[in-house]
Amino acid sequence: MLLTLSTEAQECSLSIRGKVIHLENNEPIEAAYVWIIEAGEGAVSDQNGNFTVKNLCKGTYTITIQYLGHKSIKDTVTLTASNFTKTYRLEDEGMSLTGVDVHGHRDAIQTTTAVSALYGESLLESRGENLGESLKRISGVSTFSTGNSIAKPVIHGMHSNRIMIMNNGIRLEGQQWGAEHAPEIDPFLADEITVVKGAETVRFGPEAMGGVILVNPAPLPTKKESKTNLNLIAGSNGRMGNINLVHVGGSDKVRGLGYRIQGSAKRSGNVRSPGYFQENTGMSELNFSGSVGYSSSKLGLETYYSLFHTELGILKDSHTGNLSDLEAIIENGRPFVDGEYSYAILNPKQRVTHHLAKLKSHYHISESWKINFQYGFQLNHRQEFDKRRGDMNEQASLDLELYTNTVDTYVNHTHRNEFSGTWGVNFIQQANSNVPGTGVTPLIPNFDMLNAGIYAMENYSKGPLEVEAGLRYDFRNVQTARFINQELRSSDLNYQNFSAFLGGLYHISPDITFNSNLGSAWRPPNVNELFSEGLHHGAAAVELGNPDLKSEKSLKWVNELQYDGSRTHLELTAYLNPIRDYIFLNPTGEVFVSLRGTFNVYEYLQANAFFYGFDFAGSYDFTSKLRGYMKGAIVHAKNTDNDSYFPFIPANRMEWGISYDFAKDINIPTHKLTLSNVLVAKQTRDPDFDIAPPPPAYALFNVSYSRQFEVGENKLNLGLQIQNLFNTRYKDYMNRFRYFTYDMGTNALIKINYEF
Repeated sequence: MLLTLSTEAQECSLSIRGKVIHLENNEPIEAAYVWIIEAGEGAVSDQNGNFTVKNLCKGTYTITIQYLGHKSIKDTVTLTASNFTKTYRLEDEGMSLTGVDVHGHRDAIQTTTAVSALYGESLLESRGENLGESLKRISGVSTFSTGNSIAKPVIHGMHSNRIMIMNNGIRLEGQQWGAEHAPEIDPFLADEITVVKGAETVRFGPEAMGGVILVNPAPLPTKKESKTNLNLIAGSNGRMGNINLVHVGGSDKVRGLGYRIQGSAKRSGNVRSPGYFQENTGMSELNFSGSVGYSSSKLGLETYYSLFHTELGILKDSHTGNLSDLEAIIENGRPFVDGEYSYAILNPKQRVTHHLAKLKSHYHISESWKINFQYGFQLNHRQEFDKRRGDMNEQASLDLELYTNTVDTYVNHTHRNEFSGTWGVNFIQQANSNVPGTGVTPLIPNFDMLNAGIYAMENYSKGPLEVEAGLRYDFRNVQTARFINQELRSSDLNYQNFSAFLGGLYHISPDITFNSNLGSAWRPPNVNELFSEGLHHGAAAVELGNPDLKSEKSLKWVNELQYDGSRTHLELTAYLNPIRDYIFLNPTGEVFVSLRGTFNVYEYLQANAFFYGFDFAGSYDFTSKLRGYMKGAIVHAKNTDNDSYFPFIPANRMEWGISYDFAKDINIPTHKLTLSNVLVAKQTRDPDFDIAPPPPAYALFNVSYSRQFEVGENKLNLGLQIQNLFNTRYKDYMNRFRYFTYDMGTNALIKINYEF
């Protein structure tokens, strides 16, 4: 009898699992209604378009899928001894139907490699932080920083020119080669920030060999509506103030026409470490973005513009007058003077202005084919100021203007059967100029760059299996010129290579998914790596390039296992990434003494490398109110030429926490208290030589409280966060200013968000 009951239970333990996406752009559909007629059961697709109907017996079932404004799908499924999985593509019914709303368009990232995202509540909690600090909430992502206000995202040990950042679909092109050159982007413009951890050079080009960060605003409205979102943030450390305002609206006269305007401002003064102020570490920021778009069943048009402007003070004590002062502050580990609070931003400092404009259109040739065109223009103006005498103190020592034009044309095809894909070409033209009048030999030369790429990607999806593959070819020409000691030095360099990937995703069960992606990638050396020669003021270091550097070539294999149970969620990502001719900046142990001070000397070298590691994230619901979570990452980066380690690779890191939800049920607004602990190990895999030994391990405690109130039809979110609760004195290995100072002490943040 027990055997019979067991057999019957197994027969009724099958499931139907699927994903619902838009036919025209592969974007997931949330809240699609799925009904199993014979079982009398149904489900609603989640934010990622996924749905699951469990506890089904063997037999034949009829599935209906419906979503407002789209043609319904009816499918017949036979369950035997295994579960069933399928992707369903819904077709837009078009503008001709009375009362049907056209949805806004936003291209979805379709990939079988590891992907993580910040959105919703997690994104709201990160408001007020720069892009790098926000992304540290994702396992496998850390930061490479210069002080407390400059942070660059690091994915699996890679950063700067190996990580591509997309601002609303346009690749961000600034002077990102510098360690202290933070991304010129305002995280407030994002409705979702996605991190793709695999090598994505086929999809995005050579600079995506380490991963991609997608910063996307919400789709524009296509019907009459008016929504405003206000953020007010105050921080105790640095006495920081931050305001952001977003307004979106749609036209009632022109169906499908919508707009969005957004602006933010930020100001803070000297950062306080435990026991003293870091002098000249204030910052100011002023940003704006606006977009207008039109969307119909066939045609889509969008224009977009963003302005990012910031002024950042550089730690006063990182610039020393002579060799003995430099050696003394490194040995002391902190400034000799306690300093005082001030909002003043003095030399040395940075001033950066970044303009980005975009024009994008798409046209549906048929229900299965869509052609896309996108043009982007960017102007990046970077000025770095040093401490100089007289009137020259107001003159920038480094003054660069970078103009970038990009053109992307590609075709998407999606069919009701198992195949979909993208074919495209893209062109990039850049011109970098040193603005005359600095009185200093330029750190990098003027240059012109042209890059042309052609690529194709295909995806096959059937049942529990999804397979994709892609191939790309790129050609790049770089021409440089500058005068050194009245002698013209120029070069004309050509680079070309293929890149490819093969990936797959398999639904082992309704709760378990495994995906694997193997991708080749390459990256030509950047101009600064080839030709740097002089003082890099923002980094407080002399950098020397190497004109004989070759292109980097890598083969990254990423594997991810996900488990989504009723109370447990687990993600485990493991990767191997051998890189031939890896380029890195290495301290020489020498110093450069000049009238402007004494500085450590770094040089660009090349060696074969082997990166490998894993990151994990998981949560468990102890009760309906109490949840625990844990995430962490381990990165190894070995110099296989001499069996040593590379500098500035993240140390082992883990974070755990518990949260208690005071809300009585899921329909009540958020009311939550969270306590977390960040544990960072000492970096024992350090290079043979460094200016100072790696700092010791540290542990930080953080606490946060958030509550949402309903004010009529509007929402008011209040939050209190205390970072570094016990004012722990610590240094992070990935902070280039760890030689001169400790990191930030306790910081209390008050966050107010009002949606109306």
